[in-house]
Amino acid sequence: MGVMVRRATEGDRADIVRLMDEAFRQDPVSSWVFPDEDRRRRRHGALMSAFLDLAFAEGYVDIAEDGSAVALWWSVPAGAGHEDAGSAADGPAQLREAVDPGNERVEVIGQLTSGIHPTDRPHQYLHMIAVRPERQGQGIGTALITSVLDRCDREGLHAYLEASSPRSRELYLRLGFADLGQALDLPDGPTMWPMWREPQRS
Repeated sequence: MGVMVRRATEGDRADIVRLMDEAFRQDPVSSWVFPDEDRRRRRHGALMSAFLDLAFAEGYVDIAEDGSAVALWWSVPAGAGHEDAGSAADGPAQLREAVDPGNERVEVIGQLTSGIHPTDRPHQYLHMIAVRPERQGQGIGTALITSVLDRCDREGLHAYLEASSPRSRELYLRLGFADLGQALDLPDGPTMWPMWREPQRS
């Protein structure tokens, strides 16, 4: 499907945070980070806002022109740790302090994903992609990701992400990603799949 994609700006902030909050509030990983539904309703948006701040500061944000989907990316150099890639800027502990000081899982998720993030090769890191709930399943997310993956293929760039659900993992497999190492089982929680994509030639 034809989806117009543009680079997001600070002027899109409120709409993007609202979109990410709606899209991820019932996600398995978000539900693990905030197991109490009332707390999730109150604090989840703050976590999404913090991730967006990091993307604007250290990466780039692509948005569908109609505001139905958004993707947060980083260009990660070889030798960069996960924190350098922007998942927690000053570290998981600082992210926890800023978002929900009483919730240790905000810090734990950053520590665990840091441990599985590859550092040996430069890559484009898809930190998050959110599609408005009522628009999911229409190919919008695929179109948004493909706009970057096409550039990866042209320029010989690798890509990396962590799939947070079996459904998203299946999508990424179709887009040329492959499982990288062992899956990450969150303590008493869901599984995340680190995935790597080699540049592909047509």
